Amino acid sequence: MSLYYDRYSDFRTNGAMFPLPGIIIPKSESDKFYIFHKGKDRLDKISNVYYTNPYSGWLIMLANPEYGGLEYLIPDMVTLRIPFPFESAIDSYITQVNTYIMLYGQ
Repeated sequence: MSLYYDRYSDFRTNGAMFPLPGIIIPKSESDKFYIFHKGKDRLDKISNVYYTNPYSGWLIMLANPEYGGLEYLIPDMVTLRIPFPFESAIDSYITQVNTYIMLYGQ
């Protein structure tokens, strides 16, 4: 699996974009943890360190829903859970998306 995943691919049909479901990445014993320094850190940089791509900050946000969906709402000095490894986190996301689509359609 590539170290990039287009999370919008299952929600684009004939040029239309459907809303993404609220998915939370479950905890795993292999997860990593990172102390976030507001004003210094960015999710693209953290994603690049742990996933070797700067495009998966959204995955980190899904693992930390208590901070909302916007990076600027993350408080200073909180510990973020980094779903790890990337492939397992993406597999979990895909499973949840498929379950959502099966239950609710697009």
